Amino acid sequence: MTSTEILTGERADLLETLRQHRWFLTFTAQGLTDEQAASSPTVSVLSIGGLIKHVSTVEENWVKFIEHGTAALEPGTESEAHDSHERNFRMEPGETLESILARYNEIAAYTDKLVETVDMDLSYPLPSAPWFPEGKTWSARRVFAHIIAETSQHAGHADIIRETIDGQKTMG
Repeated sequence: MTSTEILTGERADLLETLRQHRWFLTFTAQGLTDEQAASSPTVSVLSIGGLIKHVSTVEENWVKFIEHGTAALEPGTESEAHDSHERNFRMEPGETLESILARYNEIAAYTDKLVETVDMDLSYPLPSAPWFPEGKTWSARRVFAHIIAETSQHAGHADIIRETIDGQKTMG
């Protein structure tokens, strides 16, 4: 697609929805310090910085699935998967909200270009894992819908955390 072409239809709808929910998620981080972004002020261990980091990783991994197939999502050992999953949800020492947001923006820009160009019917089987239904195949279209759902769900989590920190709400 060239810069003079206008995106329409399914691709435009997917991009608009994905961008809207990314905005909801990143809005929750507006004006926070690194300490606030890393804090877990509710009974949950979740933090705004950790949620943005998690959504970044999820989006990046699903894009790899679209580009490289099933092997891109194959889990390692159970121990490795657990450790990685836990780290993925929290800001580690040395990480800043600024660096997490910058990484998210890079991944988002790459995903957006893929939405504009990929064959939406390109499909791969999901890897064997307890959290995937056996024998299912997902198309690029289905993966983008999943990325939107994941982003939206965690934007809601982040909104609750932000409201707990200082009362700010994304909407309302």
